[in-house]
Amino acid sequence: MAKEIERKYLVTDDSYRSLAASRAEISQGYISADPDHTVRVRIRDSRGFITVKTRNIGAVRNEWEYEIPLADSRAMLAAACSSVLSKTRYIVPATDGLRWEVDEFHGCLDGLVVAEIELPREDYPVDSPAFIGREVTGDPRYYNSNLAAQV
Repeated sequence: MAKEIERKYLVTDDSYRSLAASRAEISQGYISADPDHTVRVRIRDSRGFITVKTRNIGAVRNEWEYEIPLADSRAMLAAACSSVLSKTRYIVPATDGLRWEVDEFHGCLDGLVVAEIELPREDYPVDSPAFIGREVTGDPRYYNSNLAAQV
């Protein structure tokens, strides 16, 4: 079982773009948005994934992610997900080999930009770059599953 330890923040400016090592286009939807057992389907550029996550306990939760055929991802997004959100993800290198994932949301969520960083342990110190604003870890308004319901 994989553990995800992640902190999430609002982004205050677009300086992350010039710091990014890469970017990807993402479409994702939810087969289940129940916080106890979330099931997500995602297309990142030309690769498909299915992910199962459990409820957060602080910044920690269980996560299993598997690559699946792109055609299956497209079919699941169309047939099993009531809404699909789209975003551009920028990968910004951080200290200690960590990385920031900065998501610019599109469509009706246009203007929302959120940054996440996965950590090796919950009490790991975070060195925040200038673009990082208020922490929203644990705030359900910023869970992707809840954002997708607004699309």
